[in-house]
Amino acid sequence: MGEFELIRRHFQRSGVALPDQVALGIGDDCALLQPAPGHQLAVSCDMLVEGRHFFVGTNPASLGHKALAVNLSDLAAMGARPLGFTLALALPSANDAWLTAFAQGLFALADAHACPLVGGDTTRGPLNICITVLGELRPGQALRRGAAQPGDDLYVSGRTGEARLALELLLGTPWALEHAAPGTLPRLRERLERPVPRVALGRALAGLAHAALDVSDGLAGDLGHLLQASGVGAHIELPHLPVAPDLQALPPALQLDCLINGGDDYELLFTAAPADRTAIEAAAQASETPVHRIGQISAALGLRLLDAAGQPVALAPRGFDHFA
Repeated sequence: MGEFELIRRHFQRSGVALPDQVALGIGDDCALLQPAPGHQLAVSCDMLVEGRHFFVGTNPASLGHKALAVNLSDLAAMGARPLGFTLALALPSANDAWLTAFAQGLFALADAHACPLVGGDTTRGPLNICITVLGELRPGQALRRGAAQPGDDLYVSGRTGEARLALELLLGTPWALEHAAPGTLPRLRERLERPVPRVALGRALAGLAHAALDVSDGLAGDLGHLLQASGVGAHIELPHLPVAPDLQALPPALQLDCLINGGDDYELLFTAAPADRTAIEAAAQASETPVHRIGQISAALGLRLLDAAGQPVALAPRGFDHFA
């Protein structure tokens, strides 16, 4: 199977109608997209490298899902509507069964968000997946990292920490193997390998929330980026952090480390005015996404973790860094 046959067989979908925003899809030197009048383009690019971002032998359907999900999560963090995406794929070989499963996972998520594949490239090499996603939103409604204000409520969607525990179990980390309940890994592996991009919530928050980002490298570490961009500080009230049932068996220190330092959650972390609490609750209900108010933005710089008595907890926040 040559390169062009690979593309035709697995990624050029005959009989699937393109949505209105795609004027020209796969097959030419460029795709042509048509954003709605008066809208801005939102563009994001993410790369997944075998052995770095995912294990050798990861289920290809899950990998197809996650490769697009992490990009859609970036659009969600800006409050954008997906328009389409491109795929650059390096493969050790043209494995037909692997490609069929990969494309199945990829297109299932793409179709769920009306985000068609509009172009890309393939080559031979170590397994590497790079997706660029494009979206649209109205000017002035983007949820930027630098817009948090002192006094804002701090929210997170869903739950954090589950993907971190799944990763440690897959790595065979002793503390995870010792404390995790039997049957934990199959449940949590879904959170690691098939994250849910919070696109509907992001769109509902556009023009309502002040600042946002997606949690990919750890809640505390990613929050640090938002605080730095906004020139503010924050405190997190630890009892308000949602704890998944599979994390409740962990000793408190390990549980907390998973909650605030674990990565691969792809939840939304955002700020909003206290006066808009009812509107935030309505946005959560409309998007069928749970959100939790976990703290507050302050003028004093730095991040503080507070226990149930309002006392500071000593735990060094750290985010994932590929080059650290």
